[in-house]
Amino acid sequence: MLEPLILELNSMASGFSKSLPYIGFGIIILIATAIAAKFTVKLADGIIGKTDLRPSLRNLVETLVKLATWLLGIMIAAIVVFPGMTVGSLVAGLGIGAVAIGFAFQDIFENFLAGVLIMIREKMRIGDVIECEGIVGKVEHITLRETHIRKLSGEVTVVPNSILFKNPVEILTDKEQRRHDVVIGVSYDTDLDQASEVIRKAVSAVEEVDTEKGLDVFAQEFNSSSVDFLVRWWSGSTPRSGWESKDKVVRAIKRGLDDAGIEIPFPYITHTFKERVPMGEQPGESA
Repeated sequence: MLEPLILELNSMASGFSKSLPYIGFGIIILIATAIAAKFTVKLADGIIGKTDLRPSLRNLVETLVKLATWLLGIMIAAIVVFPGMTVGSLVAGLGIGAVAIGFAFQDIFENFLAGVLIMIREKMRIGDVIECEGIVGKVEHITLRETHIRKLSGEVTVVPNSILFKNPVEILTDKEQRRHDVVIGVSYDTDLDQASEVIRKAVSAVEEVDTEKGLDVFAQEFNSSSVDFLVRWWSGSTPRSGWESKDKVVRAIKRGLDDAGIEIPFPYITHTFKERVPMGEQPGESA
């Protein structure tokens, strides 16, 4: 009963001992592949350093070079360890395996492909302030799977690349300046032409406002207690620049309207009653 098992174990041991030199050569090839991968990455980095590629795109090229080097080294090692294997059969096996792995790790590959496409496209660079799906912050790092966004309050949000690729992304700092706006109301007895001129003069005096790009003062609507003006101006594109310019614009408008004697009204409330309301009556008296 034990004799067939012993023969089988002896055969396996003999086959393993015969394949030891091939396994040794395979290990040497993998070590050489690791050294070659570092060399090719340095070579690619030296070539890319002479170009104007974005940092994220440089990381992508370096990653792809490293992956290609390792893939080639593993294929050569597999052919050496298993002499009966050919390049064609190996490529076919890799293709079938890639399909199976793709179905099993669909989300991972989706984020990987999205990361590649994000790195290739020109928009959304590292350092940009963006808004996507309620997340507002500065792009700090882009990898092949995820993007690190530093929120304005200081926290880091790790966002899967597929979210940034499939949803609209608003890049707040795509240009050095963007337009800001504020609504200001004046009382109904105000001369609107005078109010418009006062507001325009006040906003134009703010240092952060770029008057060369235009300044708009529109009488926008009749509100419940005021006539509202929409004021629009151009200033820095970062959120802080926008807040600082809006702060100074609001202060300047308030000061200008006060100096001109123009009222910024509180909301007025008018009460109506179906029946006459007694006024000034004492208890026990009749109207």
